[in-house]
Order: sequence, then structure tokens, then C-alpha cells
Amino acid sequence: MAPEAPITETESAETRTADAEAVFDCPRCGRRVRERFYGPCTSCRGELRATLGGSAREVEVAEYEPKMNVTPNAVALRDD
Repeated sequence: MAPEAPITETESAETRTADAEAVFDCPRCGRRVRERFYGPCTSCRGELRATLGGSAREVEVAEYEPKMNVTPNAVALRDD
């Protein structure tokens, strides 16, 4: 993983642009980090992928069968 850039105390949210990186405390480990989006830092994301990540798998779903919970009305069933 790439080393994280040092963070200065003079940086603030008001001075950065939309494409710039934000400075915040990682919600998972609490370290001060510089990332583009708010969330777990790079090292926490890597750890989460290693421990919780799984491989994609195909899930079988039962075929759709419409439910008949309404009784037909007498007008629809009447023969003329």
C-alpha cells in the first residue's frame, strides 16, 4: 500500500475543491487521513477486503408464480 501523505493543521474543508482530497479522521481506526471520499482509510479498506470480502457466486431463485388471493367477481364469470 502507498504511504499516506502528511497532514498539516492549516488545511480545511473550505480551501479544497471538489476533486481535491479531504482531511478527516478514519471512522474505523481513528487516524487522521487524506482521502478523496469520506470512509475507511486505505489500510482499513484493504484489511476489510481481506477479512470480509468473498467471491461472487450465483444464487438460485425460485421461479415466479403469481399469487391468487382475489376471488373473481360474478360479472367476469357470467356467460351471456
